[in-house]
Amino acid sequence: MITLNNVSAGYGSGDIIKNISMEINGNLSIVGPNGCGKTTLLKVIAGLLPCSGSLEVFGRPISKMKRQQVAENIAMLSQQPTIYFEYSVFDTVMMGRYVHIKKRGGMMPDKEDKEAVFRSLLAVDLADSKDKSIAKLSGGQLQRVFLARALAQEPKIILLDEPTNHLDLKCQVDIIEHLNHWSAESGRIVVGVLHDINLAMALSPTMAVMKGGEIYAMGKTTDIVANGALNQAYQMDVKAHMVSTFSNWST
Repeated sequence: MITLNNVSAGYGSGDIIKNISMEINGNLSIVGPNGCGKTTLLKVIAGLLPCSGSLEVFGRPISKMKRQQVAENIAMLSQQPTIYFEYSVFDTVMMGRYVHIKKRGGMMPDKEDKEAVFRSLLAVDLADSKDKSIAKLSGGQLQRVFLARALAQEPKIILLDEPTNHLDLKCQVDIIEHLNHWSAESGRIVVGVLHDINLAMALSPTMAVMKGGEIYAMGKTTDIVANGALNQAYQMDVKAHMVSTFSNWST
């Protein structure tokens, strides 16, 4: 469970998110227009950005958790992962095992680490590319590598900022389905920031709509789509656009 109580945060020139209070007990899709604070909220939950108010993860204040303890519970896939070194796909995903290697006092990955990496590569359909340099991958392949790294970390919570960027339609569906299977195990949570409302509906039965740095609406995804909250947040007829887009795809 993730519990936020009157959480506000920003980057030095004022708060971007303001007085956010909510409990996250299962998968949650976060939607809203650009600049409304979605990514900032994820960074706060990940412990990457200090905040006022209180934030607890499974009953523990995140402000009192060591970085390794946070990593044991939370993995975050950023919107635009950056390549620093030309590691292989396998070695890049192995970085997700660092917290486990360090916890057991080891220096090198063991059989369990390698198996976890291979399972994660299979999940994103990149097992055959394990020896390739990540510098030679497409944007979509690179996104899947960093998702595999998050899966290899074996956290209880995965935070995703536009996880399907650069992915084709089939891969988008496959990733969302895998995340749903992954989170089906008791205690696991996926919180995803998504612009595609259809994917947001597929990821979780619960949706939070952000507007102006606040939670404008939160509830069952089907209710949020039906009750006009999305229209108010985006200042457009979102449902009509979804129908129109689907019609265009099907012709």
